[in-house]
Amino acid sequence: MNTLFDKIWDAHVVQNVEDGPTQLYIDRLYMHEVTSPQAFDTLRDKGIGVLRPERIFAMPDHNTPSDQQQRIDDPVGRKQVETLKANCEQFGITHFAMGTKDNGIIHVVGPEKALSLPGMTIVCGDSHTSTHGAVGALAMGIGTSEVAQVLASQCILQSKPKSMRINIEGELQPGVTAKDVALYIMARMTTGGATGYVVEYAGSTIRNMSMEGRLTLSNLSIEMGSRAGIIAPDQITFDYLKGREYAPKGKAWDEAVEQWKQLKSDPDAVFDKEVTYRAEDIEPRITYGTNPGAGIAIGGHVPTMEETPEQERGQLQSQLDYMQFSPGETLLGHPVDYVFLGACTNGRIEDFRAFASVVKGRKKAPGVVAWLVPGSWLVRRQIVAEGIDKVLYEAGFELRLPSCSSCLAMNPDKVPAGKLSISTSNRNFVGRQGPGARTILASPLTVAAAAVTGRITDPRELINK
Repeated sequence: MNTLFDKIWDAHVVQNVEDGPTQLYIDRLYMHEVTSPQAFDTLRDKGIGVLRPERIFAMPDHNTPSDQQQRIDDPVGRKQVETLKANCEQFGITHFAMGTKDNGIIHVVGPEKALSLPGMTIVCGDSHTSTHGAVGALAMGIGTSEVAQVLASQCILQSKPKSMRINIEGELQPGVTAKDVALYIMARMTTGGATGYVVEYAGSTIRNMSMEGRLTLSNLSIEMGSRAGIIAPDQITFDYLKGREYAPKGKAWDEAVEQWKQLKSDPDAVFDKEVTYRAEDIEPRITYGTNPGAGIAIGGHVPTMEETPEQERGQLQSQLDYMQFSPGETLLGHPVDYVFLGACTNGRIEDFRAFASVVKGRKKAPGVVAWLVPGSWLVRRQIVAEGIDKVLYEAGFELRLPSCSSCLAMNPDKVPAGKLSISTSNRNFVGRQGPGARTILASPLTVAAAAVTGRITDPRELINK
């Protein structure tokens, strides 16, 4: 009667602290330049080393510029990247340096190198660590003090979350992607609807979803408050991981797959909460507010005050004031200033294929600034190998270098104040893409449609032509 989450959790319990948290063993720790310096300082202050450096992988991504020079002019960002390198050298940790073939956004590189494997416990000092749950791992973001715990002991102290299963059943319509599924779930669940839970995604829609789609869905789990998102590994998972750099090889691979096939919730498993949605109800989605749950179907309208509970009307008005939208407004046709394809949400090869499928034979709209940023150097090499770069260039777009880029305002790719960006990233918070910037979250198809029309456009209008 165990859930998939129960099985992975129970297999990693070192000890249960009476009236306290569980000591949980961690298989993989990922680190980037922003949240790691204080953790290493803690080790030095206490005079202790890293227990199992072979289980730890680090790379800069947040501060990495996406332009061709890849020079970090900001002294704080440059110092963070240099400090990460120095700390990894001191403590013997594998470091994928900026600009090298192994570098990229940490939540893109982990799965694509098969550093993230089914059944693992994975942590990182970053909220979007939930991404790795797509391969059937228990992956959680942790705080800096917990990063220090893992460095020193390969364990964390953690209270066990509750369990939730979200079932999506049916077949997605053409033009509807995993990003739209995630935005739909967040709008239905709200940004706090899964707080305190580990969410397992299940149902026929999920079983038919590509690994890239599953990674996108798991990535956004944190945006509805959940501790982690997880998907049971299956043949799609195994086909994705097989032959990748850190995947088991030969006989070890066959043995691993047999073990991984057991990683699924029992038929009679009981969840603390369970909900079901129909794929046919999901259309391309966009956000209108300043949290990822403030979203609508692309042809829908911004909520009116009459449609909004009285206690939420002040918050709605505040969001609309910032976004410069009005209650009841339809956003189709609204002009956009910036488009962004990338981030750990949608920076994978499938996302670039989708974007290219829309812009092929068309031209970038005049006046639109477009940042197309692969999630890793491997993705960039795939883009070139498949000729996608030529499609983009012919349509008037520039392919940039791997980086977190315009997902967050920690590198040069900042959206200016007041400008409207339509973005494949994960957050539309106030100032997330730059001080005063306004952000609409959408799928790669919807972003591509906006890139060639200069306005918010239903991608189905273009993919059906």
